[in-house]
Amino acid sequence: MFAFMQATQVDPLLLDIGTKGHLTVEKGYTDTKSGKAVNPDDIAAAADGIRFVFVGESHNNPDDHRAQADIISALIKRGRDVCVGFEMFTRDNQKNLNPFSMGWWTDEEFQKNADWKKQWGFPYKLYKPVFDVIRDNKLPMAALNVPRDWVRQVGQKGPSALTTDQSHWVPTPLDLTNKTHRTIFDAMIGGHPSTGADNMYAAMVVWDVGMANSALDFMNESKNPRRVMVICVGSGHVMYEQGINWRIRQRTGERSLTITCVDTDKAREVSRGLGDFVFAAPPGAE
Repeated sequence: MFAFMQATQVDPLLLDIGTKGHLTVEKGYTDTKSGKAVNPDDIAAAADGIRFVFVGESHNNPDDHRAQADIISALIKRGRDVCVGFEMFTRDNQKNLNPFSMGWWTDEEFQKNADWKKQWGFPYKLYKPVFDVIRDNKLPMAALNVPRDWVRQVGQKGPSALTTDQSHWVPTPLDLTNKTHRTIFDAMIGGHPSTGADNMYAAMVVWDVGMANSALDFMNESKNPRRVMVICVGSGHVMYEQGINWRIRQRTGERSLTITCVDTDKAREVSRGLGDFVFAAPPGAE
């Protein structure tokens, strides 16, 4: 559920991780390799041969969700077999997503039956562009998250709080050795250690490992070589390709495509390593 935190002593957008150097981004999409403005069709083309496309959002920014919908539409236009994975739903809620994908439920029925307010809580209208594309094209959805109380337990007691029964969704033991990822996490919580930071970090890893595992389980059921999953998730889970994307690469060796959304109402400097693409938009007003 991590999107960007408030401004901190260490700017999470300017870390020296991955591709070296900085670039200036303005409203819209920027290719971090070339520094040039691009569009969703360019992003869809860059995703050829890739199974996972991450769009790391600020949850309350409506422009981010319109960008997610546009990228999904561009992938459909390119002939990909698209499914959409969500941080917003826990894996045990999967049965309540499929009827909406098939067009059997209205928005109101979907919100009620999938328990949107309790599962997520951000206004449904922010995400409506994404759900409209899903229903119009009958796209499969994947509930990726683990129950919040699992994350809370680890945040309070550490990784040993995970039970054997929970390991079918969160493979254990947790690998907490990615120092680069820990650097990003520390920057997001203020740039310096705090009381309980180790357990907080372990909780973040539970999220990432659990969602990576769910995404792989869902995708591995399909034998279609043109299948691609667009994953809608907080930007903190994908920045610098060290979150869910790193966990998938750790398991399979495959690379993914990452679009990191940045809240800004003016041109600003970011690290080239932040993602393959950056989408910049004014902060949400919700």
